Order: sequence, then C-alpha cells, then structure tokens
Amino acid sequence: MPEWVDRWLNYPGAEAWRFFNLFVFIGVAIYLHRRFGRPIREAFRARGEGIKRELEQARQERDQALAKLAEVEGRFANLDAEVAKVKEKTAAEAAAEKQRLSAATEEEISKLREQAKREIESAGKAARHELRRFAAAENVRLAEEILTKEIRPEDDVRLTSQSVQELGGTRA
Repeated sequence: MPEWVDRWLNYPGAEAWRFFNLFVFIGVAIYLHRRFGRPIREAFRARGEGIKRELEQARQERDQALAKLAEVEGRFANLDAEVAKVKEKTAAEAAAEKQRLSAATEEEISKLREQAKREIESAGKAARHELRRFAAAENVRLAEEILTKEIRPEDDVRLTSQSVQELGGTRA
C-alpha cells in the first residue's frame, strides 16, 4: 500500500478503519432495519398498546377497589349506629314479647280461675244434692223408726184396712 494511504489510514485520532467499521455497522443496521424493522416496530407497537390496555384495566380495578373500600369504610363507620339500632330493635321486641307473655299468662290465669270456680260450683251442687238425698233418706229412716216405735199392731191393722178401703173405693 502506498505510504500516503498508510499515513492517512493511521492518522492519530482518526484512524480510517474506525470510520470504515462505523460505515459497515450503519449499513448493516439500515439493512436490518429495512428487512426486519416493520415487524419489530409492529411488535413494539402491539406491546405498547397491550401495556396501555393493562394499565387502563389496572386503573379501573384500582378505582373499583377504592370505591369498594370507601363503601366498606362507610359501612364500618355506620356499624356502631347499626349495632345500636339492632340492640334497640331487639330490646323493643323483647319488651313486646314480655308484654305478650304477661298478657297470655294473665289470660290463662283468668281461664284457670273460671274453670276452678265452675268446678267448685259443680262440686258444691253435687254436695248439696248428695246432702239432700242423704237428708231425705235419713228423714225416711227416722220416720220409719218413729212409726215402728209408736204404731201398735192394732193401729197397723186399722191403717192397712183403711188403705185397702180407700183403694177399693176409688175403683168403684
């Protein structure tokens, strides 16, 4: 190689081989870009759009989660009020149930008293009836006893014949 070419190629700080290497690299890059650039660009574009969609979906999910969190926090804040309402409602229901049971008990006691009164009256009537029957039987027994002691055999014959005559007289 001629000397001037060698000097020019070996110039300090600007060696020509570096420029040649740079031009080869740029040429290969341009070739690769023209050959494979569109599919890579499309892949990068598709990937970017996918990332945008995922970011939007993540943003929507975050908003939904924040809304749900706010709802839960609101319900949690109202939890004490709801617990108080439930306690009041339960106390009111318990009082109403107590009152209802008290009224039912009073009604049942009243029914039992009426039933006992009827049973006592019935037992009293039965006892009075039994007493009357007993008194009648005793009166008859005592009358028989008095008659047997006081009526003599001749009085008996006279009364019997008089009864027979009365019976016979009513037939005629």
